[in-house]
Amino acid sequence: MNVGFIGLGNMGSGMARNLIKAGHTLTVYNRTRSRAEALQSEGAKIAATPAEAAANAEALITMLADDAAVEAVIFAPGNAVEALRAGAIHVSMSTISVALSRRLTAAHRERRQHYVAAAVFGRPDAAAAAKLFVVAAGAPEQLRFCQPLFDALGQKTFVAGAEPPAANVIKLAGNFLITATIEGLAEAMALVRKHGLDQHAFLEFLTGSLFSAPIYRNYGGMIAADKFEPAGFKLPLGFKDNRMLLADAEECAVPMPLASLVHDRFVAALAQGLGESDWAAIARISYQNAGLGEGG
Repeated sequence: MNVGFIGLGNMGSGMARNLIKAGHTLTVYNRTRSRAEALQSEGAKIAATPAEAAANAEALITMLADDAAVEAVIFAPGNAVEALRAGAIHVSMSTISVALSRRLTAAHRERRQHYVAAAVFGRPDAAAAAKLFVVAAGAPEQLRFCQPLFDALGQKTFVAGAEPPAANVIKLAGNFLITATIEGLAEAMALVRKHGLDQHAFLEFLTGSLFSAPIYRNYGGMIAADKFEPAGFKLPLGFKDNRMLLADAEECAVPMPLASLVHDRFVAALAQGLGESDWAAIARISYQNAGLGEGG
């Protein structure tokens, strides 16, 4: 398949490589050109603009940091929405707002293009290993067409429905649950540490009994060690997702008091200078509130 790929950050670079390995023809664009050039030796063509990446694509994938970045490559004058041919598909794999997903659905429909939202769960190591979980929503025939792409990128695809914004709702709700888990682990670890107990032993008990899921093992290990660098998913990006969740919840009149608490944790963490840390560093606020210094 002829694929345009825009966004070669920590997640996108590994995803693009896996598409090349699966035999797809890739034209890549990244604002920082050196990231695109790194894929040239692996068979990717380099586009000078988003429009060039979209021009000959059967499917155009965007994997970008936020709404503003997606809007810039899709809607800015001379960019991808004008170059994508009728009948081609824009596959948005970025974590974006529900409102922007609705706007993209309408904009592509107006131009007789197709739009699929295919949000992913997984950190950069999972992206590189083609072990992402894909949550896709869109017209059934478009999802079938995109399935070979999803198979090259992830270990399993979940279909959220025929309306693309459904995938974005699930992604934001899922990310909220991750932050709720981080907050719960942080508070529990703070209590264990305050009693002078070994938080690593506590985590071993948790993950060896009722809490054996990877989310507890992975984030629990970071929190127990109080080590959040290098970041797999930087804290400001998690804060962005939290704000989008709360905006959608407000629009739908759904109170989410725990999400509001997590919002304040993000603000406090940023105030403490943790902007380059992993989003799990919000756990450090619970340690500080308990009078505990850094250290595992």
